[in-house]
Amino acid sequence: MFDVIIAHGTVVDGTGAPGFRSDVGVVGEKIKAIDDLNGAETLRVIDATDMVVSPGFVDPHTHSEGDLLVNPQHANGLRQGITTEILGLGGISFAPLSAPNYRTYRRWLAGILGDPPEDTDMSSVAAFRASYHRKVAVNTAYLVPNGAIRLETAGFRSGRLADKQLDRAKRLVREGLEQGAVGFSNTTVNYPGHWSDTAELIELAKAVREGGGVYVDASEPFAARRAYGAADGVPEWLEIARQSRVRLHFAHYRTSSKTAGRGGEIIQDRDEARAEGVDFTLDVYPYPTGSTVPVTFLPGHIQNGGPDEILKRLNDPSQRRSAVEHLESVRLDALQTMVLSYVACSPDLEGMSLPDVARQRGISLGEALCSLLVENDLKVGYWGAPPDSVALWRQVDRDSMELLARPDYMVCSDITPAGGLPHPRSYGAYPRFLGRLRRQIGGLSLEQMVERMTARPARRFGITQRGQIEKGYFADLVVFDPDRVIDTATYDDPRQFPIGIPYVLVNGQVAVDQERCTGIMAGQAVP
Repeated sequence: MFDVIIAHGTVVDGTGAPGFRSDVGVVGEKIKAIDDLNGAETLRVIDATDMVVSPGFVDPHTHSEGDLLVNPQHANGLRQGITTEILGLGGISFAPLSAPNYRTYRRWLAGILGDPPEDTDMSSVAAFRASYHRKVAVNTAYLVPNGAIRLETAGFRSGRLADKQLDRAKRLVREGLEQGAVGFSNTTVNYPGHWSDTAELIELAKAVREGGGVYVDASEPFAARRAYGAADGVPEWLEIARQSRVRLHFAHYRTSSKTAGRGGEIIQDRDEARAEGVDFTLDVYPYPTGSTVPVTFLPGHIQNGGPDEILKRLNDPSQRRSAVEHLESVRLDALQTMVLSYVACSPDLEGMSLPDVARQRGISLGEALCSLLVENDLKVGYWGAPPDSVALWRQVDRDSMELLARPDYMVCSDITPAGGLPHPRSYGAYPRFLGRLRRQIGGLSLEQMVERMTARPARRFGITQRGQIEKGYFADLVVFDPDRVIDTATYDDPRQFPIGIPYVLVNGQVAVDQERCTGIMAGQAVP
């Protein structure tokens, strides 16, 4: 007796091999049979005629951890076919943190991670994982974030870690991996991880390697790091890899409006590193601009001490002038294209550009941003306006497909769900690649595209018994129409679900049924 049989579909099993006609039988959490199951007893049949049955998509880059705790249904990810999400990206997340440090970092991160409950236990990676296990609709995996490690060992402070602090930081990383984390994340743009120097990161990377994890990086170009002890003469990530021999993964590495058509150039230094023996992979989402929190733009001397000190300095006229000068000299391009996606205390401003706010108030761009941060207790998010040129946008699309055709790339969403006007990638990244760009641009077969969404990320991050349709594997499954699947989310109307993904199973439970979420919370903390 089967619990579910998905019948008459074309199985694309995640390996990249050609699809084949077969039924898939599920018992409990697992795939029990891949065969002709006509006449077999079952509690439910899902008719997949003219549709594809694939593994559930494994998303290596999301920022869903805060939103999942208040919106466990997670329809924006689930409806894309995502059944497993990796959390803790960008060096920012909630564990391992003491209760006071959790409240501090929760506040600093609210513009991107939202407002999870204040009393959630984030004291360890084990406690973090327990907050999601069988309590949310998707599976979750975790990367130990450098920001949390820095905050827990040295506070929200600049400077190098002292020897004892570094020893404790390494111990926390090792403990996190022992408790089920799949790796470690860092980026130089987010505080307090911004203050880590190269030597510190090399030591942490060694702990990651010893624990069998992946070091995920999304750092700025090397030149921006020299003032903070970055390796001299080579990109910092390469120095970290050379000295630690850790496995690397580069987050959302893609072309933009400024580098459109130069995909080969932006990847050249990575290919040279591979020739030196560096083991790395990369991911990409299919949009020309990104989304984050503008509090990261404030310079280090304003950040020092955390949220209360930041607000105190922004309310001091001389300190504020210093922050404005920095913003308008170092971050001017981003300010000019900033569209507000989340404004906690003034949601009526969501969808306005920062230049519009500045003109409305009769102040400069830097002043406008500082005012918004003060008025909203730092809880502001934004996305970059897409390019005016359709031709430029289409070139970025072609670049994304070209990069994804490489043997080391995989798909990600970089979900950033906070606010009333989130980036459209939060609702459309996977169907955009799977449907729109695959059909319009080509370069990848359906089987190759599915492999980059399933087995490839599962294999890289050690997500066991997932990412393939194989007997004995967990029944994370997606049923989609290869000719109709498409994204509908746009920058001006992002909260729109895709078309052509009628069924999603998570651990054998039907989580999306005829394009409607069922409310079943079958997600597990993996691997």
